[in-house]
Amino acid sequence: MPVLYTADHEWLRIDGDVATIGITDYAQSQLGDVVFVELPKLGRQLKKAEAAAVVESVKAASDVYSPISGEVVELNDSVTGDPTLVNSDAADKAWLFKVKIADKGELDGLMDAAAYEKHTA
Repeated sequence: MPVLYTADHEWLRIDGDVATIGITDYAQSQLGDVVFVELPKLGRQLKKAEAAAVVESVKAASDVYSPISGEVVELNDSVTGDPTLVNSDAADKAWLFKVKIADKGELDGLMDAAAYEKHTA
């Protein structure tokens, strides 16, 4: 499953027509200790670059933008129950939500791992 990245520090893992979305390890390290996560509503229709979720740390609250348009089809309740997962495993267990992709053409402007690494350097 390919992983793509946004300039706003979200990652998405593509599996068929569903994208699993979370924030990058870089983003969580900039936020500090995460204390609260607010996820979008199941069934919500998101537009690309729309604020979809909120991750709050002891330092600041940060919007999580949807990297792609589509319908929210699954939520990770584990991160709302234990927000510290975002700090301990941002790239895997702390995924936030899954979206049924409306337009795969929107994936074209996203970065691969090497481009994202340069972006954060």
